[in-house]
Amino acid sequence: MPMMKTGSDSERLDRVVAEARRRREERERGYRERALKLYPWVCGRCAREFSHENLGELTVHHRDHNHDNNPPDGSNWELLCIYCHDIEHSRYLEAERPERGERRDAATFRPFAGLGALLKKPER
Repeated sequence: MPMMKTGSDSERLDRVVAEARRRREERERGYRERALKLYPWVCGRCAREFSHENLGELTVHHRDHNHDNNPPDGSNWELLCIYCHDIEHSRYLEAERPERGERRDAATFRPFAGLGALLKKPER
């Protein structure tokens, strides 16, 4: 029988989650604020300019994709609009995939294995 969580377990979990969120927001606020002071409010890819009204659409991208690497000089950051940031992360994920022709783990299921035999016309 599964154990039911008590009120204290649930409260403890809520505290842990809230603390993790607070720390993440604090860390992000720290490097975001510094990046916005260091760099002009322009997307580093599409050159879209930002003002106070739409600044929430300008993000800090970590060039090495390590969010814990935040040197004080900002050398690991670039400001990107939300659209270019998404594209950059898509490129990064795509680059991690094996190239065509490289060996991947072979699939074991062959859905069309018997298709050739089914398509052959019976001889009369």
